[in-house]
Amino acid sequence: MEYQVKHENEFSYVEAGQGPALILLHGLMGALSNFKEVVEHFKSRYTVTIPLMPLFDIPVNEAGVKPLYEYIRRFVKYKGYKKVSLLGNSLGGHVALVYAVNHSDELNHLILTGSSGLYENAFGGSYPKREDKEFIRKKVEVTFYDPNIANDDLVDEVFEMLNDRRKLVSIIAIAKNAIRYNMSDELHHIDAPTCLIWGRNDTITPPEVGDDFKRLIKNSELFWIDKCGHAPMMEHPAEFNQILENWLNKHPVSE
Repeated sequence: MEYQVKHENEFSYVEAGQGPALILLHGLMGALSNFKEVVEHFKSRYTVTIPLMPLFDIPVNEAGVKPLYEYIRRFVKYKGYKKVSLLGNSLGGHVALVYAVNHSDELNHLILTGSSGLYENAFGGSYPKREDKEFIRKKVEVTFYDPNIANDDLVDEVFEMLNDRRKLVSIIAIAKNAIRYNMSDELHHIDAPTCLIWGRNDTITPPEVGDDFKRLIKNSELFWIDKCGHAPMMEHPAEFNQILENWLNKHPVSE
């Protein structure tokens, strides 16, 4: 199902459903489609919202995780949410972590999947050659256990993004900042119930990263999905949604 992007003030976002707020935070090269199955599954009981983070609107010399957190903070205030649940993948998880460290008492839940914040193997160990489509295809395939998920539409989307020089410069700046911004000394501040859903075959934020998050975030549970890479909600959406639904049922929310 297609959802209309709303444009209000400085914010662009997609919203569906009703109930307590569940905010989905995409990764550095993520898209709305990454969370299609999550939206469909949870919109009957949550107001599911995907804010489009301004990855390419922040001045390059300021680009990084914290300005994106500040944007999401402003968005939550704009929407008037008292408490929210944050679900972040990759860079989106990193943004959610900064939010949780600073506003843990305002979170119903923190949900991380393939999150940066401790360690990540950005771009599979090398920065993208923007003119080489097959190189880009290989880098997109690394995201998944099953390379066939990196279909032509997804590769074309990333290829187009990386061939816009302004966007490429921003992507590299944000990626470098995320790698430098290690949060291991801050995670003890998080009190919100935390669900970690990790792909057993994630090569970007490998399984030991999930283990480390479990060790460092005191009120957390870690769940594994086999034959799965860096984006479990895309690669195994039914299993991802079932794990999350079961976990949410154990942690009732307030609006």
